[in-house]
Amino acid sequence: MSRSVSVVITDDLDGSENAETVSFGFDGVIYEVDLGRKYRARLEKALAPFIEAGRRVPRRGARPGASRRGGSSVDRRAVRAWARAAGLKVSERGRISAGIMRQYEASR
Repeated sequence: MSRSVSVVITDDLDGSENAETVSFGFDGVIYEVDLGRKYRARLEKALAPFIEAGRRVPRRGARPGASRRGGSSVDRRAVRAWARAAGLKVSERGRISAGIMRQYEASR
């Protein structure tokens, strides 16, 4: 015996079928809404001037230069030695501030 399952996505505003999920962000929050052609076109038209004037922001976790935990190739002892020689305050152990790391990278 076989079974066929159909998923029908309906427009969240008017209930019409053949809708698609649309994602958009505002004020740091990402939203999703299912829209048919009519409402999708209205949303695109309303957002068009803001999209054209805006700039794209990478998704979280995809920042260029962001290091992964444990994946850093920087020698922390060398950074601490460089910071002390440069007259910067740096702890013997623990986290090295992002500001010191940026200065160290810029000096290389």
